[in-house]
Amino acid sequence: MKKSIPVDQAVGMVLPHDITEIVKDEFKGCAFKKGHIIRTEDVEHLRRLGKDHIYVLELADNEIHEDEAARLMAKALAGTGVECGREVVEGKIALKAGHDGLLKIDRERLLQFNLLGEVMCSTLHDNTPVKQGEQVAATRLIPLVGERTVVDQAVAAVDGAENVVRVLPLQKVRAGLVITGSEVYYGRIEDKFEKVLREKLNALGSEVATVRFAIDDAEQIANEIKHCLAEGADLIVTSGGMSVDPDDVTRLGVLGAGADDIVYGSPVLPGAMFLVARIGNVPVLGLPACGMYHNITIFDLILPRILTGERIGRHELAEMGHGGLCRNCERCQYPVCNFGK
Repeated sequence: MKKSIPVDQAVGMVLPHDITEIVKDEFKGCAFKKGHIIRTEDVEHLRRLGKDHIYVLELADNEIHEDEAARLMAKALAGTGVECGREVVEGKIALKAGHDGLLKIDRERLLQFNLLGEVMCSTLHDNTPVKQGEQVAATRLIPLVGERTVVDQAVAAVDGAENVVRVLPLQKVRAGLVITGSEVYYGRIEDKFEKVLREKLNALGSEVATVRFAIDDAEQIANEIKHCLAEGADLIVTSGGMSVDPDDVTRLGVLGAGADDIVYGSPVLPGAMFLVARIGNVPVLGLPACGMYHNITIFDLILPRILTGERIGRHELAEMGHGGLCRNCERCQYPVCNFGK
């Protein structure tokens, strides 16, 4: 139960919640923290914030304060690789990445949580690469005081073996690159793929173990892939030769190297002619020519997922059509954008 007391009669009382102050274009934050003892000099400041009355709380048995609720819900939501903030700020607790990795959100359970109404959790998008310490979600009770049974339902909806918000670490792999194309093999043009792929793999903590070149010949491409495997590569990336031109036979080379689970084509631009397959337990990613010309492509969306151990097939690629159109912004801000979300 909440009692309302005129602010000029509240001197000496303890604030039961944070009071926020907003100054347009300048400041939004806590003017008075929960637990603050109201002083005479605070009265006019509180009035300027629109607080002519101050609440005093008397909780019934089935009521819960926003701070306790936030702590209970944050603990239930946070899974592997996620840390809960130590403080409740304006009723909210932040969930942060405990290490670099890939954010995974159980969207269905998050939906069930938010359908309860008096509770909320907002997150970054599923499959977003994140850095240690980055905020990935936040949760709170919407009213200052709510029903304890609703919070119990919310906790039950999201607690489990795999929590709703997780950050998965990226495996460190030794990649084998197979650069295809007779024009590169014979030195007619300079290869642009190797530098790009090295940088992308290094940025995620992996390395290029070996680089092989092949003409547009399926048998030679297959042999170079096998050479990479013999060198201990635990990821194969091929570049070029993925279009419908008769000379583009990289797919046949991947097949000849013993690949199965081959999926060719995706609903992502750039990256429609992307290929994903496996040779035993080794993932194979076939990158079309868009990888040379575009800063971010489907390769950047799929590679972190592969590095968490996820198997990517037709269903996973098909899901990427929604949000799979890159805006080709003049100044790329990925992953702080809609691409792949």
